[in-house]
Formats: sequence, C-alpha cells, structure tokens
Amino acid sequence: MAIISEMVEDRPSLLPFAASFDPSNPLGFIEKVLDFIGRESNFLKKDPAEKEIATAITEKKKKMEKESLKLTEEITEVEKESLKLTEPMEVDKPKEEKQESGLIVPNKGNGLDLETYSWTQNLQEVTVNISVPIGTKSRFVSCEIKKNRLKVGLKGKDPMIDGELFHPVKPDECFWNIEDQKVISVLLTKQDQMEWWKYCVKGEPEIDTQKVEPESSKLGDLDPETRQTVEKMMFDQRQKQMGLPTSDEIEKQDMLKKFMAQHPGMDFSNAKFN
Repeated sequence: MAIISEMVEDRPSLLPFAASFDPSNPLGFIEKVLDFIGRESNFLKKDPAEKEIATAITEKKKKMEKESLKLTEEITEVEKESLKLTEPMEVDKPKEEKQESGLIVPNKGNGLDLETYSWTQNLQEVTVNISVPIGTKSRFVSCEIKKNRLKVGLKGKDPMIDGELFHPVKPDECFWNIEDQKVISVLLTKQDQMEWWKYCVKGEPEIDTQKVEPESSKLGDLDPETRQTVEKMMFDQRQKQMGLPTSDEIEKQDMLKKFMAQHPGMDFSNAKFN
C-alpha cells in the first residue's frame, strides 16, 4: 500500500531576486522585497506577519542606535587622548645632594636628575631621558642634535632642552627614539671618550666628577689601551678621595727616590715629592 505524505518539501526558490537599492527611495526597495516574499512563501499570509516585520524593524533601529552611541564614545575617548598631549606635564622635583664645594653628587647613572629631564653617562656616551605625556608619537617630537648643541621638545611647544653641550659629540653617531610612548630617549656619542661630563647642557648645576662610579663590569669590553686609561682614572679617583697621591704623583716620587739612590752625595733636603 502506498503512503502519500501530506508534508510539502521545502525547496529553495529558483527565481533570482532582482532589485536595486535607491537611497532616495528606500520604501520602493522594501515593496519589491515584500513582493518577492509574497510570491515565494506564505509568510505574508500569516496573521502575525505585520507584527513580526514591525518588531524586526524596531530591533534593527535599537541596534543602530547602540552602534552609533558606541562610535560616539570611541570618538570622545580619542579626543580625550589627544587633549592629554596639550596638558602640562607634572614632574616630581628631584632631590639634589649638594656638598660643601657646591657641586652635586651624581645620580646612579653618573649624571643628574633635573625637573624636566635626567641624564646619565659613561665614558663613551651620554643618555638623556625626557618624560612626555603618555601616547606621544614620534611625529610629535622635534629633536635637533648638533656637534655642540642639543634641542629637544614637542612640536608647537617651547623646547624642553635647548642649549650648548658640555663637550662636542659625534652627530652621525647620535640618535633618539620614543620609549613606551612616554619617554624621549636621546643618545649622544662623546667626541672625547676619556673625560666625564660635569653637566649635559650649559646652565645646569655641575656634578662632582670625583664621585663618578664607572661600571667595572664593562671594562672587559674595552680595548686594552682604553681599559688601561679607565683603570688609571678609577685609581686616581679613589686616591684623591682618600687624600693620597695619584698615579702620576707616585711615578714622580719613584723617579726622585731612584735618582737619590743613584746620587747619594747630593743634597736633597729641599726636594719635594709632589
């Protein structure tokens, strides 16, 4: 016995939906859509069809309103971040340890911490760090490095550093970059790599270079001649701090003692050892 099913198999429409959307007449496009739905399905014959269409339109309007509100909030946040770049920067005033001589004890990097920036050094290089508002891009920065002068700041504003350097640098071996979008870091390669700087830019307080502490752990990276010079400087520094003769003074004393030994008949009562 054959069983005829009363269920009608759903088949996708083979008719293409051809309609172009005219932004000036959206209702005309909707009418074409409804005509197509009426031909291809029984949806419009149902009693709740109008209510379902109205509900769908209402939900779509709510979704569009939420998206518009979210976009407005994002634009507001971007504007707030942009305003931060124009707000004055608050920097804690560094504490300076002064000595009786009037010179300042250097920071841990053998430089000095100032109100708007800080600098450190070794015998080869000087590094200058300038705090700027978070989010600062490299395109906002103006940095000019010359042989005897440094000028750094944000475009459209007064420079944070603009002055003559303590000693000449090698401009071709100097560079700057932005670290974490909040610090401008400038590396200056010294021309004379055998002398400690007393200040970075003219007009700053001077540090006591006798208090400089070289990183002995890096001596092994230097060539023999440079290493010997650095070790001599470190020795002389310690000797001066203890009130003892430097290496040059010791050498002179040894030469005089040797000469006295070779000439015992001479009178050296007025000879000085320093």
